[in-house]
Amino acid sequence: MRIGLVGTGRIGSFHADTLHTHPEVESIVVADVDAARARQLADKLGIQATDTVEELFGSGIDAVVITAGTSAHAPLIHRGLDAEIPVFCEKPVSPDVPNTRAVVDRVAAGDVPVQIGFQRRFDRGYTRARQALQAGELGWIHTLRAVTADASPPPAAYVPTSGGLYRDCSIHDFDIIRWVTGAEVETAYALGSNQGDKFFADAGDVDTAVAILKLGNGILATVSATRYNGAGHDVRLEVCGSAGGLVVGLDDRAALMSAEPSISWHQAETPYQGFLERFHDAYIAELNAFIEVVAGRQPSPCTAEDALRAFYIAEACQLSKDTGRPVEVAQVRA
Repeated sequence: MRIGLVGTGRIGSFHADTLHTHPEVESIVVADVDAARARQLADKLGIQATDTVEELFGSGIDAVVITAGTSAHAPLIHRGLDAEIPVFCEKPVSPDVPNTRAVVDRVAAGDVPVQIGFQRRFDRGYTRARQALQAGELGWIHTLRAVTADASPPPAAYVPTSGGLYRDCSIHDFDIIRWVTGAEVETAYALGSNQGDKFFADAGDVDTAVAILKLGNGILATVSATRYNGAGHDVRLEVCGSAGGLVVGLDDRAALMSAEPSISWHQAETPYQGFLERFHDAYIAELNAFIEVVAGRQPSPCTAEDALRAFYIAEACQLSKDTGRPVEVAQVRA
């Protein structure tokens, strides 16, 4: 099969390398608003680059992988649907609810598969936690504690177009909470603060945030995020049940240091410093799953509808932070 890839930045380059080594991918063609960057990646991998996205879609591709800027996601998904080829797109579908809904409605009206890039669904730890819940190993679940903490902030230019910390970062936690538990979030109460670089506040964003969520089955969840975690890149999920508990992300590279003098397990290796290190295998697994989708051997494992439901939670958190009150998720869905 011939795969097109739009966007040759950090994650796009990683995906291109994954596709390049897949036995069922015969050729890859890449494009970027920065045509020189696309050509540089193409030269490195020995693949084709086009000067424009129009040329890429006209090059006979069988599917498209979208890793361009967030504002371009929805238009590019529509281009893929116009061409009637399977689409993989990094989250989010769009920076806003109306355009996300428009994509969801169009996908539902046709039969072209769309997969959204929530890579944590392919991480072995999160998969194990989901299996444990489904098997009843932990009893009934009362509490989830989710953490996403970046070791260092993104570039200042990225923040104004990111959608904000809830939509850009914590949305991964919102999606994985839904996926692991099989339950929907009903209520959100969120707070945010700024103690770091001024560019976050200038963009109307926060550099640190927390949210308390109540799920429809009575589970309570906390979600915390920050752009300034000096210990390293820390992504975890604690699942606490009446009969037991599990922690996802607690390995010998977890960015944790115990204050207990009797603890000697930490640290065998250098803590994770970024998401590509932490989720290296999961990113490969999700692209391998997309190839299965393109080949018609499985349906999309993470649909545009899934992305919309996670986005609703992020919207509720943003509204809660802005108003200082709890928000029903149904309120932002109206």
